[in-house]
Amino acid sequence: MTRKVLSASLLLAALVTVASGCKKEKDTRALITVVNKAGNRIPGAYVKLYADPVPPLQSDFSRLTKEGYTDASGQVEFDYTEFYKQGQAGFAVLDILASHDTLVGEGIIRINEEETNEETVTLAPQEH
Repeated sequence: MTRKVLSASLLLAALVTVASGCKKEKDTRALITVVNKAGNRIPGAYVKLYADPVPPLQSDFSRLTKEGYTDASGQVEFDYTEFYKQGQAGFAVLDILASHDTLVGEGIIRINEEETNEETVTLAPQEH
């Protein structure tokens, strides 16, 4: 009986050691807040994140494009966890395009791996 208990204890200790040695990847997210010139948050605004690489980069960055609408608090969150691989140095810098009715705004967000990255975009009437 004690031999079984000892074997089970050693097996459990080994499993705990192995499981604690695995580093869980944290989420990589982008949180965009859309406001007007007065600083009021705008619910229902369209937001698009996309990569706009400068030549000579030939890779297809369209996989990083995400679109959505702000919630009642004027925010939208995009999850990029699936694109990040542990050990990767750097991740992405993405352009932001936001609009609501006749208002538009642009920005840039740097996506750091395993963090919630935040940026605010201010909407204003479109200039012609």
